[in-house]
Amino acid sequence: MLEREELKRYNRQMILPELGLHGQEKLKTARVLMIGAGGLGCPVLQYLVAAGVGTIGIVDDDMVDVSNLHRQILYAPADIDQPKALIAKQKLNQLNPFVELIAYTERIIAANAQQLISNFDVVIDGSDNFTTRYLVNDTCAALNKPLVFGSIFKFEGQVSVFNHQGGPGYRDLFPEAPPENEVPNCAEIGVIGVLPGIIGTYMANETIKLICGIGELLSGKLLTLNALDNSISVFKISAATPSLPVNTSQPVESDRVANEIDADTFKKWHAETPDEIYLVDVRETYEFDDENIGGINIPLYELEEHANIFPGGKKLVFICQTGQRSKIAAQQTRSFSGIAAFSLKGGINAFNF
Repeated sequence: MLEREELKRYNRQMILPELGLHGQEKLKTARVLMIGAGGLGCPVLQYLVAAGVGTIGIVDDDMVDVSNLHRQILYAPADIDQPKALIAKQKLNQLNPFVELIAYTERIIAANAQQLISNFDVVIDGSDNFTTRYLVNDTCAALNKPLVFGSIFKFEGQVSVFNHQGGPGYRDLFPEAPPENEVPNCAEIGVIGVLPGIIGTYMANETIKLICGIGELLSGKLLTLNALDNSISVFKISAATPSLPVNTSQPVESDRVANEIDADTFKKWHAETPDEIYLVDVRETYEFDDENIGGINIPLYELEEHANIFPGGKKLVFICQTGQRSKIAAQQTRSFSGIAAFSLKGGINAFNF
């Protein structure tokens, strides 16, 4: 039951017919675990606390650093060298006293992941490293917990909902984790300060929709946003179907679907007209270096800035590990350049080395 003060506090969202009193009560009884209280965690936490999510756990073993302050908006200079989870809890308690906040000043690792995640209904991943992302995804899959995911890189961000009602997980998009020392992070590559706020707000919105059972979730879809050119795309990421753009300003037409070719077709093309093929591997550099079938390597998130090198008049073929990222690459290329492109179905895994 909501208290009288809560009815006043949440009035503006409760009058939405999609949410109503029933939805607000769902929010109050929900238990959400936030992995990371950094750039993404700060806006996610602020909006979920303000929205009235009843219980929120905050997992972060990091301390506030001066370099965090341009994007991690919960913190101030006085908080430097203090534990993020504890400082976040203190400040969020002032925002909404009706929300129970639990601070875990520890890193989520294999030894504690199941214990932490099993106590919550929904998990939100705002971590900044692949080891944690895969651990959180795999644990959520094992425990049948829905996972709201977000990531940021320079001016670009991604949002999805994984492991929801049998939907795909993070590994359906990125099957294997890269070595930690081979992937740049924000400290090395940079990030625009407002981007975590944009992506974090999307993540909070997906969480509210998931809890209340309203709207259309990003389950089986990947939202990508570029804050530099204001481009937004949503791609299907189901392993069983090709990646198609959805919810865009233009209708999806059959002739705009990213074409898939199988390994046999690619081998035939390569044998008969090798000079007509322009092969682009959109995996990470470490993946390409470990195993490839030739071509050039441009990671998926760098594709648009290198589009000017794609030659006209050739068969542009994208490849990745499983065929997921290459389908997204083919559709992206069509959207920003108009060049027809192909995705190699099954990716590298389709070849028997």
